[in-house]
Amino acid sequence: MFDIHRHISQELTTLKMKGNYRLFLHQVRDESGNPYIKYKKDGKWIRAVNYCSNDYLAMSTHPGVVEESIKATQMYGLSSGGTRNISGTTDAHISLEKKLALWHKKEASLLFGSAYIANLATLQTIGRRIPDLTFFSDEKNHASLIEGMRSGGNKKILFRHNDARDLEQKLAASDPFSPKMVVFESIYSMNGQIAPVSEILRISRKHNALTYIDEVHAIGMYGDRNAGYCDQTSIPNKPDIVNGTLSKAIGAFGGYIAGPAEIIDFVRSFGSGFIFTTSLPPSVCSGAEKSIDILMHDKVRVTKMKAMVSLFRKLLKEDDIHFKSNASHITPITIGNPSKCKSVTDRLLSEFGIYIQPINYPTVPYGDECLRVIITAAHQEDQIFHLVKCLKICLDG
Repeated sequence: MFDIHRHISQELTTLKMKGNYRLFLHQVRDESGNPYIKYKKDGKWIRAVNYCSNDYLAMSTHPGVVEESIKATQMYGLSSGGTRNISGTTDAHISLEKKLALWHKKEASLLFGSAYIANLATLQTIGRRIPDLTFFSDEKNHASLIEGMRSGGNKKILFRHNDARDLEQKLAASDPFSPKMVVFESIYSMNGQIAPVSEILRISRKHNALTYIDEVHAIGMYGDRNAGYCDQTSIPNKPDIVNGTLSKAIGAFGGYIAGPAEIIDFVRSFGSGFIFTTSLPPSVCSGAEKSIDILMHDKVRVTKMKAMVSLFRKLLKEDDIHFKSNASHITPITIGNPSKCKSVTDRLLSEFGIYIQPINYPTVPYGDECLRVIITAAHQEDQIFHLVKCLKICLDG
């Protein structure tokens, strides 16, 4: 008889032996605010600086955003109380969806519990309900995109990472009369690389393929109105569907899609990942909308964050610390070994009060283990100098 418990125990033991077992850092925000945290060790709270948060612009603690969320909590309570179809649609949801559509210059948008669920539910629904649809997927797409395409049972053709020429060859070789969708990201979260967005959109349109772009690491920080990488006048063709998050630069929680009204209604009407789940709390929606109102017209935080990233990379080069160069704000320092990756981050935290989470398999492939350093708008110059000094000590030690 198969022993399920023994099998589970063996799987966990193997994971630990390979150095890929994940431990969560128990932390709270320090009273002094972003980017400081406190973590618990031996029953005591110890202060550290966070260098791995996706709260890129520190909007989660913006006084106006927090105030708006508190007001909505006092008005609506903590929960929406239901699915969107059954008492879970408030004016806060409607208002945020209208704002997101306006921001992305789309006809409509749809809120989800997370960007992961938005990807999964949307691609699954489109795949299952459009006969013979083929997905063309960048080989380094996020797990949520992969799961969404896979769960529909559709044919999927991979194209080489950020290789528009390879995509064109594969589109040209496909049946010109069958429905197609090209799925890719604007900024890839682990290597920080930016896709040749304009070229991919041009090629996709040429071959009559719908386009679906994940913009979660770009929204709020790129584009003419901070609406994402596609929000640039230099990109004439626009994607059909944009996936975005409220939980990174916007500093709230949840995800969404934006696109043509009919496609949004299609997902709203048939997407099980949307239909059968409680809607976002109204307080989250109100806080997120306030954050977007600020980011649509304010480049100060983005400018500060990019200046700190530039300083960080300049200092890394001066100290001969190698990192994967890219044009985004994400700075990966490749280690290539899970045990060393963890030992370096453990030492940074315990000796220097620097919190960087080691990035190991399955987040990245074996051999690509790295320190994924995130410099935010909350960091100051003296902290960047201290970080690089400590990185040098730990990487060389």
